[in-house]
Amino acid sequence: MLAQDFDCILVLETFNDNPFLPLFYEDAERYALPVELFFMAERLEQMQTAVSDSKKEKKLLLTDYFFEKTDLFAQNNLKGDEYALFKRLFQLNADLIPTPDLLIYLHRSPNELLQNIKKRGRDYEKHISTDYLAHIEKMYFDYMRAEKKIPIIVLHVSDKYYHHTDDLYHFIKSLLIKKFETGVQEFIF
Repeated sequence: MLAQDFDCILVLETFNDNPFLPLFYEDAERYALPVELFFMAERLEQMQTAVSDSKKEKKLLLTDYFFEKTDLFAQNNLKGDEYALFKRLFQLNADLIPTPDLLIYLHRSPNELLQNIKKRGRDYEKHISTDYLAHIEKMYFDYMRAEKKIPIIVLHVSDKYYHHTDDLYHFIKSLLIKKFETGVQEFIF
């Protein structure tokens, strides 16, 4: 809806093509490196194409993820030398992706996320725990608190309002017309 209203190039994260994802949920230690490398390659290719299209068409770029997410998940899922290798490859490529002008994080609690995952009904996600989601949540918040180059809007969306898509959309749209300082600003919806 935002891409249409603001005439932007839209990039939506893909994950269904990752052949290692179901294997990762069965044996995370064994498949963490290939799952994370695949995601990084996929996101890098996707973002490079979108950035190129954005420049050609002189349009803003709107994504439903930010490239640093790749490193955050890898930090969570990889250990030791595997993470060191991943981080090295990530750093070689991260500069190819422009820094976002604004990051909007729609925050839901790990319990609410787990309920959504269960509703989605993907068989390979059935063993995701609230502990895993809570750790990812902590990594996101640690990253956002440390990030000082861009404005970050954290929008805490309660379960009560999460499914009121139009109201949430109009609230997000109202935020986009405002000017924000760098760092984190939080809102409750």
